[in-house]
Amino acid sequence: MATLMIQGTTSDAGKSTVVAALCRVLARRGISVAPFKPQNMALNSAVTEDGGEIGRSTALQALACGLEPHSDMNPVLLKPESDRGAQVILRGKVHGHMGALDYHAYKVEAKNSVMAAWEALSARFDVIIAEGAGSPAEINLRANDIANMGFAEAADCPVLLVGDIDRGGVFAQLVGTLELLSTSERSRTRGFIINRFRGDVGLLEPGLDWLTQRTGKPVVGTLPYLQGLLLDAEDSVGLSGCQSEAPRLRVVVPALPRISNHNDFDPLRLHPAVALTFVGPNQAIPPADLIILPGSKSTRDDLEWLRAQGWDTAIQRHLRYGGKLLGICGGFQMLGSAVHDPDGLEGDTGSTPGLGLLDFDTRMVAGKQLHNVHGQLVPEGIPIDGYEIHNGISEGAALANPLLKLEGRADGAISADGQIMGTYLHGLFDQVDACTALLKRCGLENDGSAVDYVTHRLAELDRLADAVEAHLDMAFIESLLR
Repeated sequence: MATLMIQGTTSDAGKSTVVAALCRVLARRGISVAPFKPQNMALNSAVTEDGGEIGRSTALQALACGLEPHSDMNPVLLKPESDRGAQVILRGKVHGHMGALDYHAYKVEAKNSVMAAWEALSARFDVIIAEGAGSPAEINLRANDIANMGFAEAADCPVLLVGDIDRGGVFAQLVGTLELLSTSERSRTRGFIINRFRGDVGLLEPGLDWLTQRTGKPVVGTLPYLQGLLLDAEDSVGLSGCQSEAPRLRVVVPALPRISNHNDFDPLRLHPAVALTFVGPNQAIPPADLIILPGSKSTRDDLEWLRAQGWDTAIQRHLRYGGKLLGICGGFQMLGSAVHDPDGLEGDTGSTPGLGLLDFDTRMVAGKQLHNVHGQLVPEGIPIDGYEIHNGISEGAALANPLLKLEGRADGAISADGQIMGTYLHGLFDQVDACTALLKRCGLENDGSAVDYVTHRLAELDRLADAVEAHLDMAFIESLLR
């Protein structure tokens, strides 16, 4: 077994895409390879084949390998619930809730889960491509680090450092990061990857030569900026992908403070007849045909945020003018009469009034629901695949008119007039037929332009892999895996 770790000078430097691309390249060559991210902080997550939960970007990397995601691939997942606290998930299961200082001290114990998961993967695969988190040069987080060099040192694996030239200052990023590492960490950093370059690489070559002379480390390659690349984001809400110039359906999504699994909307970003807009705090709410309330890690807190922003009033006005409303997961819970959290599973104990648009209540209960599921849209019977990640059980009269049937059970609700819909299912728009049927309910007739997002993911992974094969020194990378 060989392990190579990809670290970055900053968050969003391109670590996730480089790991996905390398996994895809090696898998296409018939090599037994798996991704690994020791620690991730993200609200976009995926359900694993062993009934656990990992970061969404790691699940995408598993797809690049031709694998089902497994909880060993991301043994520590932190899901922020506030600016100072997070739900801690170890090897796919909820371990508890910790403040930032408490977790910093707990990392000594968390390292055991990290190393056990890595060893378990190592027994099953010939190559592991590991991904760091943030930057290895965060001085305040160096003690007991498990996300970057702490893992690399424990696993005794080589590291490649990625810098994002599109942000500017890439030479300062790379040299500064290297300078802040220990002697042994600098030694195991074997080279650099420059990411997201636009233009003639000939203009960059003097800088690359200087970088190698200055550090003694080779530049393994310069990856081009890939226009329109759209793959499951680790956490940040981006607006890459197609934006329709002449949309026939306007979709608006509030960017909740604790929005989760916003990759649900990637197929809509790609739909040529849809204009998708995320609306943040203190922004004017544009006219819309469809408002979608997304998933939330803290449903009650995000409900209060909606009210503080005046979204409850805006939604009522939207409905009066005939607009459609869809709630997904936490957004579905918001549609009901109330959300109860008697045990404080998502924050303070208590209850919060819902938007009161559908007749049901939700009660948070211990034991997160984690399922990959297959079902049908009601009443069309169109097949749909997706996944559930949520706390809470919803009960009430509105659920007698479900939106979906999943594994033979009812899920979600539709108002009597069909104007309001809700479901716990993520991945609603990933398949063409289901996406087309749902958008038709909102007034968009089928013109055959919906994107099969499952196929799109694979095509984008191959696009990434092709770029790596063309622009990185794969012989050098393979030498690090021997």
